[in-house]
Amino acid sequence: MKLHLNQFWKAGKKALPGDKVTPQKPGRAMRIPNVYEKDCPTRLVLDHIADKWTALILWKLVDGPLRFNQIRRIVEGISQKMLSQTLKQLERDGLVTRRAFATVPVTVEYSVTPLGHSLAEKMAAVSLWAQDNIDSVLTAQANYDAGVGENA
Repeated sequence: MKLHLNQFWKAGKKALPGDKVTPQKPGRAMRIPNVYEKDCPTRLVLDHIADKWTALILWKLVDGPLRFNQIRRIVEGISQKMLSQTLKQLERDGLVTRRAFATVPVTVEYSVTPLGHSLAEKMAAVSLWAQDNIDSVLTAQANYDAGVGENA
């Protein structure tokens, strides 16, 4: 049985066989994450993966390993600082690996992990939705900006 995110995340709640829950220390009760709870750790992950730079970088790395400056050239508009921060966060979250080569100067290459691949696959649907619906979104925005969206 798959548990939905809107179920409560309470210490001591017993998990049923087949329930998907977060692992805890041995001997402790399993906790079911509730993304709507303010202290739920899944919110941190959502914060990272909902970032536009994360999506754009992951999608490019799925095609194969890239060096820092290659990513920077491909992902137009990202600053060096933002790219560095995003790559570090992706590496920390286990979505990307960083490999340094002993060259002068040092060459660093980034590649997506299996966990990152699984996320990129899920995020691809959002990208396709955005591409398929951009005209409708732009029309809705123009209507709203023109006063059509004012109901108050």
